[in-house]
Amino acid sequence: CAGNGICKCRVCECFPNFTGSACDCSLDTTPCMASNGQICNGRGTCECGTCNCTDPKFQGPTCEMCQTCLGVCAEHKDCVQCRAFDKGEKKETCSQECMHFNMTRVESRDKLPQPGQPDPLSHCKEKDVDDCWFYFTYSVNSNGEANVHVVE
Repeated sequence: CAGNGICKCRVCECFPNFTGSACDCSLDTTPCMASNGQICNGRGTCECGTCNCTDPKFQGPTCEMCQTCLGVCAEHKDCVQCRAFDKGEKKETCSQECMHFNMTRVESRDKLPQPGQPDPLSHCKEKDVDDCWFYFTYSVNSNGEANVHVVE
């Protein structure tokens, strides 16, 4: 019974908060809670403690990642700025708010990942607090991990 119940006469009797023939389905919705406090960001259903995203544009563990939505660049600009250059709106809160992606520095724009790779990729050009342009890419791999490449 997956350690979540007791087997009686070859049938699992599940402990509270577990269901399924082998008690392997958690009814706990905590892992499905998105940062806005909604279950699966309001764009999916929580099944056995995992989000099943019903809106095809959204993906990730809590259905919060949207590659095709407008604003991927604008949404992550402040975090990229503080992580890469130690400045910007989120400089003071960077370590709390901006650790949700893996960051790789590259020397020049031609070293950024290019379209054609398996993961959806957004190319970003944003202005920093000093009115200078900076360039980065944002992608999410099949494991739901966000990856940022930023030009030094």
